[in-house]
Amino acid sequence: MANSIDTFFDAWGMADDAARATAISSVYAADGTYADPRSDGILTGAETIAAYVNMFSASAPGWTAKVVKSDDSAGVTRATVAFGGKGPDGQEMVQHGQYFVETDGAQITRMVGFVGTGAPE
Repeated sequence: MANSIDTFFDAWGMADDAARATAISSVYAADGTYADPRSDGILTGAETIAAYVNMFSASAPGWTAKVVKSDDSAGVTRATVAFGGKGPDGQEMVQHGQYFVETDGAQITRMVGFVGTGAPE
């Protein structure tokens, strides 16, 4: 069974905005926050976060997001996520991001994402 973080990122690949919003609302705390380098600051609430994810889907149709690795320490989950789909040249491509996630039970309360995995280049 998928956990809340898997469910959240699986929603990024959904084609239907309403279904995506429902999936995100099911795992995000009402006052939960989200931020990444591409978001406009810290986003608060499942509705606002779903609207942001909708923009991803609209600008990268057919792309998916999957948690490919995760671990936990001191109540925080570190998740590496593979975003993949066809690039502008029609070739399949994958970009990775790393997210630090705090939860309260099954609800995501805070998520902060970074481009890449933090590995030395």
